[in-house]
Amino acid sequence: MQRFKALVVDDDSNVREIIRIFFKQQQIDLIEADEGPLALELVEKELPDIIILDVMMPKMDGFEVCREIRKKFEIPIIMLTAKTEEFDRVLGLELGADDYVTKPFSPRELVARIKAIFRRIQPKELTIEDKRGGNSYTFDDLSIHIERREVLIRGEKITLRPKEFDLLVYLAKSKGNVFTREQLLEHVWGYDFIGDIRTVDVHIKKLRQKLQSLSKECLQTVWGVGYKFEVEG
Repeated sequence: MQRFKALVVDDDSNVREIIRIFFKQQQIDLIEADEGPLALELVEKELPDIIILDVMMPKMDGFEVCREIRKKFEIPIIMLTAKTEEFDRVLGLELGADDYVTKPFSPRELVARIKAIFRRIQPKELTIEDKRGGNSYTFDDLSIHIERREVLIRGEKITLRPKEFDLLVYLAKSKGNVFTREQLLEHVWGYDFIGDIRTVDVHIKKLRQKLQSLSKECLQTVWGVGYKFEVEG
């Protein structure tokens, strides 16, 4: 993985120091913020490649910071939280976070999560291929262009986050097949993803919202099993 720049946002200096030491060993350039407003300034100024964002902070909590970042940027975000409640984890994902790590955490695990995110968002790493030999799928009003990582509805481009795109492509390429949440975590997020299966539900919900202008719902829930992609075309 090539060298990149990370922004860590945490009001706990000990946490920042631990991350700083380990990231230096991994040759990850690090910039730091101890509060939300400063973090937003640094995002604008430094344009980091990834953001590690604590939830519990003074002035602005991590959820609010995440919400503000997502208004302008699609930079990957990993939430750090001492909370174990499912609600907090799901809320972070719904606000646009890409992953979460629960405190206390292993710096090695954090780096593994970062590497997993970059593997997923690099177009050259995409392993999903069009089985019909082309670079796109077309289903009625919906067009999916693999190499350009674009999704169009009636010719108009819609914006999907990297994992939303990969999830849609994985389901679309196996139209009609039903996948469990565990299967989708394994094939879309990667076998090394240590996450909650609710992650899949959150991303399906986001995809449905972004595809709602389609004449027919293409992401179908198979109750008690999982999800499938089903449209004519």
